[in-house]
Amino acid sequence: MRWADLDLLGHVNNVTYVDYLQEARVDMLRLHGSRPHSHGTPEDLAEGVVVVRHEVTYLRPLLFTFEPVMIECWVTDIKAASFTLAYEIFRDSTSSPGERVVFARATTVLTPYVFSTERPRRITADERSRLENFLEPAERTRVPRPEPVPRTRAGHTPVHVRFSDVDVYGHVNNVKYFEYVQEARLLYLSQHLWREVPASLGAANFVIAQTDVDYKRPILFRAEPYDCWTQVARIGRRSLTLESEICDQDSLLARAVVTIVFVDPETGRSTEPPEAHMLAMTAALESAETSG
Repeated sequence: MRWADLDLLGHVNNVTYVDYLQEARVDMLRLHGSRPHSHGTPEDLAEGVVVVRHEVTYLRPLLFTFEPVMIECWVTDIKAASFTLAYEIFRDSTSSPGERVVFARATTVLTPYVFSTERPRRITADERSRLENFLEPAERTRVPRPEPVPRTRAGHTPVHVRFSDVDVYGHVNNVKYFEYVQEARLLYLSQHLWREVPASLGAANFVIAQTDVDYKRPILFRAEPYDCWTQVARIGRRSLTLESEICDQDSLLARAVVTIVFVDPETGRSTEPPEAHMLAMTAALESAETSG
């Protein structure tokens, strides 16, 4: 854990959690999911896979300490051409031996991929056998497909891909999608959703509770920016759900649904947002429903 991982509230940033998951996933698959000396071969599950979907549930803030954080990783589902990993980010409890303090739980759906042809492939019998060593089946809930984000009532953010965002296969790394959505979300909140809120009232304090990202097509490095469209999807008494789409003109590249929870900075507990912010959110949602 590094100081650079922290946000303005002193918590590990939500994007950094996904970086931790990637490191754990690669270590697991490299050590246990691939053939010996198979680096770079079609059957190397540590390198030859792409992320199809991430679901990350943030349970409590992860603060900076010099103690390492632990990540448990296992397989929950194996299909013909994809498999699902589950994770738990935790530390052992200092007050209750044998128990753990869990900071986040997540799942990742991955598919083996042949990068030379840019096509997915089926899981081999040998790969299935090795993955089954870590299989703890879990029932998957069917995820409803959100409606497309209308361009006429969404906030727009250009997405500029940096060379450092791209992996060795020329694709933008899956973690960077979370970063793009985060940048678009903050811009949308400040310049669109809460634009009319007086500056004297300050920003509403919130934390990320849930982020789900579906990866549709690879984002490639280029000079021209892509487009990220963000809108309000739902307003709760203490929460707000936003939907974002990253697109290349009319081609959908990724879709994200993010739920934020408003918090009291003094207690760290969830709370209702300031009235001015709630009124601005409600007006934005009503305007969207009317124009839709």
